[in-house]
Amino acid sequence: MGGGMARRLLTAGYSVVCYDPSTEIQQQMQAAGASVAPSLDAMATAASTLILSLPNARIVESVMQALSPHLVDGTIILDTSTSEPTTSQRLAAQGEAQGRYTFIDAPVSGGPAASNAGTMTMLLGGAHDAIESLQPLLSVLTAKTVIVGGSGAGHAAKIANNMLCAANLVLVAEAVRLGQASGVNAQDLLEGINAGSGRSGVSEVNFPKWVLNNAFDSGFTMGLMRKDVGLAIKLAESTGVSLPGFDNIAKLWLTESSHLPDNADFNEITRTTNETANNV
Repeated sequence: MGGGMARRLLTAGYSVVCYDPSTEIQQQMQAAGASVAPSLDAMATAASTLILSLPNARIVESVMQALSPHLVDGTIILDTSTSEPTTSQRLAAQGEAQGRYTFIDAPVSGGPAASNAGTMTMLLGGAHDAIESLQPLLSVLTAKTVIVGGSGAGHAAKIANNMLCAANLVLVAEAVRLGQASGVNAQDLLEGINAGSGRSGVSEVNFPKWVLNNAFDSGFTMGLMRKDVGLAIKLAESTGVSLPGFDNIAKLWLTESSHLPDNADFNEITRTTNETANNV
């Protein structure tokens, strides 16, 4: 995702400096026209706007610990990772207390293809004036931005979004199986569903693009969705919210699909719930 965003900014004429511990990714970014910082320290002083695209909240905190002593005053941090609301709130409070930086949570949806095409949706939480100042940059990276509240709100909304995506993959697979058992072709069933109130991003995009044709190459993995399902459960526990409808679906992702490795495409969860859908 980060590579796609960097390429979009380069194409739009922005000067981009990147850092990643992977030599392979460094070489890819250099080939695209970006400069590569030799360290996080150097990265911190290279720009007044820094975009994070990281695997989880723990790594976001670790990177921010390394960056923050070296940041230019007034730096805006745009965290596009799928992280945890409390992590964003804590980092935003630290930045405000230090008077050094503003931390904006800005998780994105759409996957690598949308990142490369600039068609991502971004859910934003944090200081509105800082978000407003980023609009020219955001217009290059995204097709739609939604400010959902203060610090942490962006990540809470993204967790809710991915919770629904995880549930819809399971439920649409079951709906296809039910339709096929009743003699309805999967494509015809989905056309009907997508014309009605049961439609979702999964029925409209995932199934025709990655499931029914056995492609399973969306670029988003089982491991990443398992992480996001875990974040939903953790957020529910910390806020005292009961999720009885989601609990069984969460078990399917977290404990009942162990035959699917973390590096498998996340759409392959439908193989677990719908053994016949791939044979249409």
